[in-house]
Amino acid sequence: MNPKGYFALVLHAHLPFVRHPEYDRFLEEDWFFEALTETYLPLLEVFEGLERDGIHFRVTMSLTPPLLSMMTDPLLQQRYERYLKERLLALEGERKRTEGDPYFQPVVEFYTHFFERLRHQFVDRYQRDVTQAFRRLMEAGHLEIITCGATHGYLPLLAQQEESLYAQLSMAVRTHQRILGRRPTGIWLPECGYIPGVDRLLAEFGIDFFFLDSHGVLNADPRPKYGVHRPVRTPGGPAAFARDYESSKQVWSAEEGYPGDSVYREFYRDAGFDVHAPHIDAMLHAGLRTFTGLKYHRITGKGDWKEPYHPGWARERAAEHAGHFLFNRQRQVEWLASFLDRPPIIVAPYDAELFGHWWFEGPQWIDFLFRKMACDQEDIRAITPREYLDWHGDLQTSQPPECSWGAGGFHEVWLNGSNDWIYPYLHSAAERLSGLVQRFPDADGDRAWALDQAARELLLAQSSDWAFIMKTATSVDYAVRRTKTHLHRFNRLADMAEYGHYDHDYLRAVSDRDSLFPDIDYQIFQRRPMA
Repeated sequence: MNPKGYFALVLHAHLPFVRHPEYDRFLEEDWFFEALTETYLPLLEVFEGLERDGIHFRVTMSLTPPLLSMMTDPLLQQRYERYLKERLLALEGERKRTEGDPYFQPVVEFYTHFFERLRHQFVDRYQRDVTQAFRRLMEAGHLEIITCGATHGYLPLLAQQEESLYAQLSMAVRTHQRILGRRPTGIWLPECGYIPGVDRLLAEFGIDFFFLDSHGVLNADPRPKYGVHRPVRTPGGPAAFARDYESSKQVWSAEEGYPGDSVYREFYRDAGFDVHAPHIDAMLHAGLRTFTGLKYHRITGKGDWKEPYHPGWARERAAEHAGHFLFNRQRQVEWLASFLDRPPIIVAPYDAELFGHWWFEGPQWIDFLFRKMACDQEDIRAITPREYLDWHGDLQTSQPPECSWGAGGFHEVWLNGSNDWIYPYLHSAAERLSGLVQRFPDADGDRAWALDQAARELLLAQSSDWAFIMKTATSVDYAVRRTKTHLHRFNRLADMAEYGHYDHDYLRAVSDRDSLFPDIDYQIFQRRPMA
């Protein structure tokens, strides 16, 4: 097969590290449980179905270190199993409540089968560890799993201390190798945030490629000959792949994209708000009305009136949209191939949670897309960036500008009036820790314990999620509290290491709460000469 062009689907799977063993249940842990339910497990089901049926497919997927850490955490695994059991129990009550209702009884039956399937998949097949399912698909060659910053730290705004960049990359590579069994060769830069020089650090860790938004490559110097349809070689060595705006917008745009279709499931109507019954209340957190995952309506239109959800109709529409998307990519590749001297690559990157969580039918759309791509045409072949570089590695060298994929294309989402107060504290903490590394280069015992935990706290404080949440005004109190808590813990631990007075009860409690990166070494914050 000699295709006219290539298609690379890239899914960025990330959540901040949220784990609260000090509480029996914690509302923000539901972020992870919802993502497992609606995105990660359904995607695995699709990938395994494609593999079983012998369908050629390739997906590039970041599994970030915080996400991998939560997926392998026994406490969260146990709590997610409880989450599934609670919904199955609630659905028993819903079946009685909707008995004889021709509109909503079928939807309740649909969810009953959905959650039963998820429980079997998670508990019986994966033994509660979904990372091993992703790893097997990676080893079989279907998935290219790439890494990210250790805690999704926004690198351009941490670059005042290069040791922070080094620490974010070092722990990312270590975590990827420890859980998935191999070193990553690609990375999703957090928020696609790039600053010249970071490519040199990536090369030190064996990273061969990363992704930028369209303007990050189009505005590179010199201008790329092939635009966004061929990667460029950065001065530091790794290749930069650019997002194809046309294909991306066709999917993610709420106004013009597929997810807004009237037959698809309505995200914001949920039994947690609509149904007042004991079996629903049992799933809520201290009586707080919130999402349960039981959503019985379709989008219908822009008004408040929502009609019942029909899973069959939605599945048919997902198939239609997959065919429409593939048709447009065929026309796009045909046009590009008419004047380019080598096959173009269309890179379509998305937040993974678009598929399933926000757009419930998204995993079905992916399933239909790859089946149609493999069976109905020969113009486009699914590929990973690693494969593309192996086949077409002679790239133009060009320097991308400082950029991101956030609104405005620069840093304003993560640096504005709502969140700019955090950066002096983050920079000061990184400066202090690098100084302690210099002062105590070979610490052991309690001092090493305190410094290792201080490094964890600083990495957690550096997460871009907190600044993003402050900007979007969703869970602001929680984001502010997490930032301040990690910085407070960092300073208390740094004081212990500096002055030699240790509170062992505090050390144990903090180490239990913020337990990711068991192989951390505080020396990752060693001061490095700036190039």
